[in-house]
Parts: sequence; C-alpha cells; structure tokens
Amino acid sequence: MPELPKEEFIKWKRAYLLIRDAAALDEDDRARNLALTAARSLMSESGVPRLVSLARLLLPPVSARRLLCVLVPLERVASRDRITDADMGITSSDSAEMPAAPRMRAIAVADNIRSAVNTGGLFRTCEFFGFEELWLCGYTATPEFAQVSKSAMGTEKFVNWKHFDSIGTAIEQFRSMGTHIYALETARTALDASQFRYEFPCALLLGNERFGLRPDTVSECDAVVQIRSCGLKNSLNVVSAFAIAAAAMRRSSDSQHSHTSSDYTNSSI
Repeated sequence: MPELPKEEFIKWKRAYLLIRDAAALDEDDRARNLALTAARSLMSESGVPRLVSLARLLLPPVSARRLLCVLVPLERVASRDRITDADMGITSSDSAEMPAAPRMRAIAVADNIRSAVNTGGLFRTCEFFGFEELWLCGYTATPEFAQVSKSAMGTEKFVNWKHFDSIGTAIEQFRSMGTHIYALETARTALDASQFRYEFPCALLLGNERFGLRPDTVSECDAVVQIRSCGLKNSLNVVSAFAIAAAAMRRSSDSQHSHTSSDYTNSSI
C-alpha cells in the first residue's frame, strides 16, 4: 500500500479514534451519536475520496454492523503508526522549565503505605499539583527504594520529603507550625473533598491502603474529607484518591490566591 501524505494520514487517524470510541458505547448513548456526527463531518470534509465514501455509512441510524464496516478500513490505515502524539496535538513531553505557578502551601502525609509503587505515585502527584513537601511516616518506603524512584519517574528529586517514625510526631509538628490538618478518609462525618474549602497552610493525611488512618489519628484532624463514591465500592486506590483531592486543593488554593491578589490590587488604586 503506498505511503500517504502526513496530512491525509492524520485525517484517517482522527476519524479512526472517533469511530473507535463510538463503537465502545451503547447504540442509545448520546456520546456515541456525538462522536459519530463529529466523525462524519470530519470525513465528509476531508477531501479524501475514500473517507468521503465511508462517511455515507455513518448517516443515522448507524447499526453496529455498519459501524464495523467503517471501523475496519480506518483501523487498517491508522494502525501504520506513522502519526506521533505531536502530530495529533498531544503533549507527551515534560516541561523543560519549572512552571510559573507557585507551589501550594500544602504538605501531603503518607502513613504506613505498604506499596513502594504507591509511594512513588504520591511523589509524582505531589510534584504535578505543586505540593510543598511529602512527609513519609511509619514503614512507608523512602526514595532510596528502587520501586519508589522508578514509579516516581524522577519527581522525588523535585519534591522535598521527610521521614517520621510515627504520624503522631508529624501531627505534633504541624500543631506547632499552626498548620490546618485534614484527613482523606471514608467516614460518616467526612465532607466532599471536591467541595470543601481548604485553609492554607495545610496538611492532607493519607492512610494505609487496607486499614486507612487510625481512628485516633483522624480525631486529631481539623476536618475529614472523602471522595464521593458513585458505585458499590466506597474507596479508591490511595494514589487515585489523593490525585482527586489534590486537584480540589489546587483549585481552592488558586482561587484564594486570585482573590487575595485582586483585593490587593483594588486596595492599591
């Protein structure tokens, strides 16, 4: 099969991705119809005769069989893998410079995390959302462990960390610093982590993958937050849960910083 020009190949690849996603959805799913409409429009306007011809098969109603008739030729072309992430407008490389966004006045605390891989994931999440530090307590593995550094993907070099024999010692230090302490834990009194207004500087405590945080540790906190479950399970993997809470904390921090800057500007006029 002759090699296609890159611009034409990109059109095939984009159409394939849209159809592939649509094929994974139920026929009555609104998202499926939206994806098919977008694909039909892209293919009809592509100027590529074969794509224009295939687009006619996407006129509603589109059965699973007809969708497969479109997907197979698209996949044959798209699977040549000549398109890179950059060609598709996807950023796959890390920033060459430290971002301009300030670090949050927040510290994550990992208590007795069993998995070194999870600990590495916590480092990566801390770096991504701009936490000041990560405190490791109990038997939580430190970056000297190969699995931690491997899963952290180098972020352990950019996130300051400390180790404490017990989380109680870390809490005592937070109290002396005037730091707000929050627990990420499933509890009847827990508040929605995505809606909670975090006060800074603060610390977010993360517990053991199986047992969570000890009740006496939770009782020492100023508030308890949790990720609201929409399914049968009431909890997530510690790294996943932390990422969701960290995103909420970042929004809260940025919002408060923005309001503070705005108030300062207005008072200076």
